[in-house]
Amino acid sequence: MPEQFPPPLDEALVRRLVEAALEEDAARHDVTTAALIPPDQQGRAVITAKANGVVAGLPVAAAVFHALDSTVAFKGEVAEGAPVSPGQHIAQVEGALRPILAGERVALNFLQRLSGIATATAAFVDALGSLSTRLLDTRKTTPGLRALERYAVRVGGGHSHRFHLADGILIKDNHLAAARARGLSLTEVIRQARLGTPHTLRVEVEVTSLDEAQEALAAGADIVMMDNMNVEEMRRVVEVARGRALTEASGGITLENVRAVAETGVDFISVGAITHSAPALDMSLELS
Repeated sequence: MPEQFPPPLDEALVRRLVEAALEEDAARHDVTTAALIPPDQQGRAVITAKANGVVAGLPVAAAVFHALDSTVAFKGEVAEGAPVSPGQHIAQVEGALRPILAGERVALNFLQRLSGIATATAAFVDALGSLSTRLLDTRKTTPGLRALERYAVRVGGGHSHRFHLADGILIKDNHLAAARARGLSLTEVIRQARLGTPHTLRVEVEVTSLDEAQEALAAGADIVMMDNMNVEEMRRVVEVARGRALTEASGGITLENVRAVAETGVDFISVGAITHSAPALDMSLELS
């Protein structure tokens, strides 16, 4: 699990995202609920897991109901990061039925999406076992929801890469292609990157071969990202980089090969699939 658990959530950001989702769903104008449920009718609902997984997003789900009615009580039956199985109760919601029913879909959407990401992340972390390699997320996130999705990665035991483009220098293939079109070498690209940005930012370089890695190391790269390289190539890069720079493996990482990649001794493995392709964890909300 992350060093700080549960990881911090920006409450103001959560409120803004919840409000946007409630507005999108017209939750305050639920004509069906308004027509059928008296304003004073009280009730209780239970959120139940329908698949095996790891729960994330309970504070966000609670914020949905509280935004509609601050008197609605939301009680988690499990903790953030807890494993659940089909039929297991995740949370109880109690109070006026109108806000409970109006907020049901938005709350479940957040909870299912974030739990799906935590579940996918936990599977990769479990595959790494006791190895020291850290699993990283990427910027392949849902627009506007990056903070929540990366929160879910940390709940699942992963770690976060640079949050946005201003967080660090990452020289990728298209940067290199554009620079080489101007006649610049990799060494010159790294030197230019250092001159044009704050000295506190680390310089990471994407490489596809041992030769490129050696040139990046000679030019003083802080991190060498090995893109879609095979295990033996990665092992050789890790050996030459040891004590000189950190190493990261990226591209083509799956549950089937992540352990073998980590056994090369690489410091980090980044996996976009844990956010962009994680299936939602199935769950339901039913009145009880």
